[in-house]
Amino acid sequence: MTPYPATTPLAASATHGVNGVALAVFVFFFVAVTVMGFLAARWRKAEQSANLDEWGLGGRSFGTWVTWFLLGGDLYTAYTFVAVPAAIYAAGAAGFFAVPYTILVYPLIFTFLPRLWSVSHKHGYVTTSDFVRGRFGSKGLSLAVALTGILATMPYIALQLVGIQAVLDVMGIGGGENTNWFVKDLPLLIAFAVLAAYTYSSGLRAPALIAFVKDGLIYLVIAVAIIYIPIKLGGFGEIFDAAGKAFAEPGPVPGKPRGALTSGPNAQWAYATLALGSALALFMYPHSITATLSSRSRNVIRRNTTILPLYSLMLGFLALLGFMAIKAGTEINGNPQLAIPQLFEDMFPSWFSGVAFAAIGIGALVPAAIMSIAAANLFTRNVYKDFLKPAATPEQEHKIAKLVSLLVKVGALVFVLTMDKTVAINFQLLGGIWILQTMPALVGGLFTRWFHRWALLTGWAVGMLYGTLAAYGVASPTQKHFGGSAAEIPGIGEIGYIGLTAIVLNLVVTVVLTFALKAVKAPEGVDETSPGDYTVDAGDEGVSPDLPPVTSKAPADS
Repeated sequence: MTPYPATTPLAASATHGVNGVALAVFVFFFVAVTVMGFLAARWRKAEQSANLDEWGLGGRSFGTWVTWFLLGGDLYTAYTFVAVPAAIYAAGAAGFFAVPYTILVYPLIFTFLPRLWSVSHKHGYVTTSDFVRGRFGSKGLSLAVALTGILATMPYIALQLVGIQAVLDVMGIGGGENTNWFVKDLPLLIAFAVLAAYTYSSGLRAPALIAFVKDGLIYLVIAVAIIYIPIKLGGFGEIFDAAGKAFAEPGPVPGKPRGALTSGPNAQWAYATLALGSALALFMYPHSITATLSSRSRNVIRRNTTILPLYSLMLGFLALLGFMAIKAGTEINGNPQLAIPQLFEDMFPSWFSGVAFAAIGIGALVPAAIMSIAAANLFTRNVYKDFLKPAATPEQEHKIAKLVSLLVKVGALVFVLTMDKTVAINFQLLGGIWILQTMPALVGGLFTRWFHRWALLTGWAVGMLYGTLAAYGVASPTQKHFGGSAAEIPGIGEIGYIGLTAIVLNLVVTVVLTFALKAVKAPEGVDETSPGDYTVDAGDEGVSPDLPPVTSKAPADS
């Protein structure tokens, strides 16, 4: 999921006694998915497995249901599980933007993802940057898209730790403030060491298999929570009444209430632009594309756009848990991210609390694995092979990708353990703004070759610069810079999502420069694709459903 508005710094939680029953259930599920992760290396294994098609895309062999679980496990992460209701808990209606944006996104991707799958399958593209290089004949533009994807993905991986750490704190094994750092972070270190090991061994097949357990647990926990907890709290009428009274109280901004049950007139521009911008950005992220390209046909993608909205229904129910935490008087010690784990601890029997904690914990492992694989694919194909070793063999690409996936996870872990978590949230807010700037090259390129490669690169740079500076200038009650992702829209005067303003500026620059560059007949690069490549399916002439496609060798320059 894309960024959530920052609320308060992630303060340390109080030390709790260890919940032995919940911990035992959590460990059981963690061991089970670990075994599944290593066994996944043998699942649908091809004879020639030492290549990126097999390790990084699961052999491009996943059907409708595997892809559905994989995409669901990829997009609806542990941080989603924690952050959506935490935003509702902290500010009310503003946090609901995640629900309409996940409704908007699927009709949007129905229009372009099947085209991306077809051209990628035809030419053997593994990443969006591969496509951009092939479409526009520009390694420079491809590199910009690749680096943006890696930068946007790194803090996303780091934020999966927020969900795991919240669960560990509530279970009482996170340690107190005076605990030795190694002892305090040991459970987290173990979790990510295991994650790194089975991702290295099994590639994308590991999170694909584990996603069945992760999503099954999440659906179970939310179904139980949405029925069981309201019964214990006196019904939804009592819950909404308590939330309305809580939001009417003074908030952190002097003279303003804490939040609102419904979005007011002054917040509608911010709400609408954030929902639309987030919808546009979601499938620009490398991990979303990696899961998409792992499917075996373009019809699998089409079917998934029709059934993935079931996750949006789940997300709506999940958001309501923020109101329930208010009614229940959940103690969060200044950290809204603890609201839902602590609510589960307070309301459920210990054994089912363990199931809920396992759902959140595994919900961190699956997307973290896919994200690290996606980042490794980008580096291997669009940095290592394009610029460092053009003659790299498939076996060398495979080896480099596995090593980079380890380094990415280690970097994310170090980032979180050595820096304040607010920094990770700030970078995540920036990540959503940044990744949106790759949309003209990717989505535009899927439908037209009219844009000039140099214009796209300049528009990208302008959007990145504007988005970063605008986000830097946003203050909040708790921080001077990067206090949110909404600012005044130039020329309109309303508060709106910075990423959407940046992409509009990006497009204006791209269109104007394209006209100018075409007028002076600037070289446009070689397009190695043809119109029929965008509608081809597995099994069509020239494409084998069982063997990796042959990559075109058309030249690309800067």
